[in-house]
Amino acid sequence: MTETVRDYDVVVAGGGPAGATTAALLAQAGWKVLVLEKERFPRYSVGESLMPYCYFTLERLGLIEQLKKSAFPRKYSVQFVSTGGRVSQPFYFFQHLDHEASTTWQVLRSEFDSLLLDNARAKGATVREEVSVTRLIREAGSVTGVEAVTRAGDSFRVLAPMTVDATGRAAVSAASNRWRIRDRALNRAALWTYYRGALRDPGLDEGATTIAYLPEKGWFWYIPLPEDQVSVGVVAHKSYLFRDTRDLQTVFDRETRCNPWIRKHVAPGRQEGPVRLTGDYSYRSRYCAASGLVLVGDAFAFLDPIFSSGVFLALKSGEMAADAIDGALKAGDVGADRFARYGRDLTRGIEAMRRLVYAFYDQEFSFRRLLKRHMDLRGDLTDCLIGHLFREFDDLFGAIEELVELPPPLKHGHPLAGEGFRPPVRRAATATGPAIG
Repeated sequence: MTETVRDYDVVVAGGGPAGATTAALLAQAGWKVLVLEKERFPRYSVGESLMPYCYFTLERLGLIEQLKKSAFPRKYSVQFVSTGGRVSQPFYFFQHLDHEASTTWQVLRSEFDSLLLDNARAKGATVREEVSVTRLIREAGSVTGVEAVTRAGDSFRVLAPMTVDATGRAAVSAASNRWRIRDRALNRAALWTYYRGALRDPGLDEGATTIAYLPEKGWFWYIPLPEDQVSVGVVAHKSYLFRDTRDLQTVFDRETRCNPWIRKHVAPGRQEGPVRLTGDYSYRSRYCAASGLVLVGDAFAFLDPIFSSGVFLALKSGEMAADAIDGALKAGDVGADRFARYGRDLTRGIEAMRRLVYAFYDQEFSFRRLLKRHMDLRGDLTDCLIGHLFREFDDLFGAIEELVELPPPLKHGHPLAGEGFRPPVRRAATATGPAIG
């Protein structure tokens, strides 16, 4: 007989940045939280560049001092390199944001993600690694838990008033319910690898994220990491990348020769590890929540990585979901409509970044052209680049639409309506930290 566990208020499927953030904040508020993570940490992940506004969620998690003591390179800016190799004036975050959040980090995700998951443990969450969530359990129109299996093959069920889907791009909820809707206009592929001993720029620019352009709006990322390592990746349409071969190493080497700045910077380095590939990565779930269920991080949505928004949106969605779940559990009501504000606020921030991504890929757009016309909007533009997304940007995108056509907001991403079942909710007896909200 399959074991059934009923001892938790919240079960979190996935221990990456979104799941670990949600779990830590809910455990800190006194709720009994179980995290089920399919891998054994530390484990590899890409997406190493933090936006400055990650700071505020990390501060709430109590992790800023640990990051300050880490070996992660400090990131003060982002800079852009033309197809001819000319470097722009860097966007220094401290010129816009008078706060220590203006200095952020380039992280090894294996170490950073372990830091977040260990923090959830320290705040009281139970974490079980090498356990895969295989299915959501539904009863009378509400999600009431999950089915899971250990790496050894032992299966069990967890029943809880709230389930959080933080399963990343595997997106258990969206995949099983066919909720995932791809953003076809952003259908690109990324190839990346790592170098040891590649060049770094001097001074404050040593830890900068560099975006180097390729023809037809393809681009490279160049991200300095600890121990003299650099993450280097190229993003472009598949038809461009694989126009004459599908051999990943050959394609990557060909593209590094196309931009003089990239060619110069990787030349003295030694490649470490294979060239990796991912594609078709821009999508959003039809729903952000249902009764008893909330989707966070990549399980809900992922945007093109051009502006390094992935980890920021994972952390922020985890924080926002924790607040919404805390309120729902306290009210004894975990119906879908409890998460309407979560969906509204989160999609609003994602839409701001999505529109900027669309502009970037339009042949008629450039930051230089925009700011030449509207230097007064440099602050709004920088807000987008640092992650200050949850505000109005009507003036900025009105100005951008003078140059290029922008897409209308996506209509999906709100809670699944019509889920009226309200399972009984057990209140937290005691709190181990300050209440959420």
